[in-house]
Amino acid sequence: MLHLLKLGVVSMVFFVCLAGEHLRVCPQGNTCCTQEMEDKFGQQSKQDFENLVDEMSHELRSTFVSRHKRFDEFFLELLENTERSLNEMFVRTYGKPYMQNSEVFENLFAELKRYYTGGNVNLEEMLNDFWSRLLERMFTLLNSQYVITEDYLECISKYTDQLKPFGDVPRKLKAQVTRAFIAARTFVQGLSVGREVAQRVSKVSSTPACIRAMTKMLYCPFCQGMPSVKPCKNYCLNVMKGCLANQADLDPEWNLYIDAMLLVAQRLEGPFNIESVMEPIDVKISEAIMNMQDNSAQVSYRVFQGCGQPKPAGMTRSTRGVSDVFNARFRPYSPEERPTTAAGTSLDRLVLDIKEKLKLSKKFWSNLPEAMCVEDRVTAGNASDDECWNGHTKGRYFPEVQKDGLTNQVNNPEVGVDITRPDTFIRQQIMALRVMTNKLKNAYNGNDIYFQDTSKQFVKMLHAAALQLTFVKSGSTFPAVCSVWLVFCHGVAGDEGSSEGSSSGCTEISPTDMDGAATEAPVVEADRSGPVDDSAPLRAPSVALPTMLALSALALHRQWR
Repeated sequence: MLHLLKLGVVSMVFFVCLAGEHLRVCPQGNTCCTQEMEDKFGQQSKQDFENLVDEMSHELRSTFVSRHKRFDEFFLELLENTERSLNEMFVRTYGKPYMQNSEVFENLFAELKRYYTGGNVNLEEMLNDFWSRLLERMFTLLNSQYVITEDYLECISKYTDQLKPFGDVPRKLKAQVTRAFIAARTFVQGLSVGREVAQRVSKVSSTPACIRAMTKMLYCPFCQGMPSVKPCKNYCLNVMKGCLANQADLDPEWNLYIDAMLLVAQRLEGPFNIESVMEPIDVKISEAIMNMQDNSAQVSYRVFQGCGQPKPAGMTRSTRGVSDVFNARFRPYSPEERPTTAAGTSLDRLVLDIKEKLKLSKKFWSNLPEAMCVEDRVTAGNASDDECWNGHTKGRYFPEVQKDGLTNQVNNPEVGVDITRPDTFIRQQIMALRVMTNKLKNAYNGNDIYFQDTSKQFVKMLHAAALQLTFVKSGSTFPAVCSVWLVFCHGVAGDEGSSEGSSSGCTEISPTDMDGAATEAPVVEADRSGPVDDSAPLRAPSVALPTMLALSALALHRQWR
């Protein structure tokens, strides 16, 4: 691949090697190049490097793009199929009474879809409301000989928990639906975050030091009159590890994210399988309806005791018996009538496929230099240690190969890397992965991070605010205070139980929205507030700063409570 690019660039080289110009990158002495040619090689090196990273990450990116699309289509089609199936069967079974009250079921599916697509919906509250609305409609139908007013229905709703008119179906279904939808939505969000991170990180921006190192490795052999000599493998590894030092730092968080995705995938094919929950939901709801039909006399008696006897309706309605109004019994689909599975596949097959792909993507970023420095792409291979380009001449490359990551490049002999300036953009992606990993861990435990107890998170947030002060003391610019709110909104604290109360009001945060989010090492901000005077003395943080943070946090807590 690269040798073809080289031929296009060096077509102007006549290989007349003289004691030529003083080159800035390639070795001095006899040379076949001019400074102008060396500059062109530098431009081509930048393009070669960026193209190579793009090529090597193509499969990873396409995996996340295609699997996100397939899972999303599957879940949406599953919801549509389930709603259509329920509607057809209830029309056939219950007829006019169902059609007159079908909006109760339409609202149920609309809210489930809104939750799945990212809406701020509390599943438990929404399902409780569904059963309350269904109770009101059922009670009215089963007591058509009475006038049931809105005030009377409001009284009935107070006795729902005591009456248990639908038996144990609502409790079981709520647990199943909640866990399944949390897992499905979070998993698809996880695929989306992986897709965005992979796409962004693969669009590398070469530093001047990296471009110099790439030029020296790929094109200086031409200037030395050795166009057929390829770089030594260890030489290539040091160049790539220096150029991709920040990308390698993404790997630990990337691996944790992949592990969390695999855990939720296990839930999807096990107890949180949304397909096994949704396909028979018409049967389960009808079972609840029949429970109330069977116990209608007892339910009505207890309601009359608590809410009083309603007024009788007119003679025409009172003479109609309950059996004439709502006596149908539900008949579910036979196996041959059941609609086809969503998106022409099954959840089990989708999960089996994505699990294999996720496992292959572990350690991708730290393995990238090794994948790039293979014989058929860049290097001469291990078999030609004495016949490869070592950066100066044809011969063995002696320096030790550096370890992965930014801090390990302090002594990189090929690429000058400033280990004190982590790439802010990469740190944003690390934070995006960290937030998503925490959401996945919560989903694995059946908890929705948006509905955790805000009072517990508030205490955690104050601890995080105190932790941020260490950045001020260490001399950083303290731009990362916003990560305190990130901790509060997304529950970075861990996998504690959820009370699933009211919504926190936090909005979704994308990888690009996390400028200046706190990381393990102080992040040097891009030029946003002017130059920083390194000679200025460090000042101890004001005593008012913790107080300000606490008061601000308290205000937000009250607003979101």
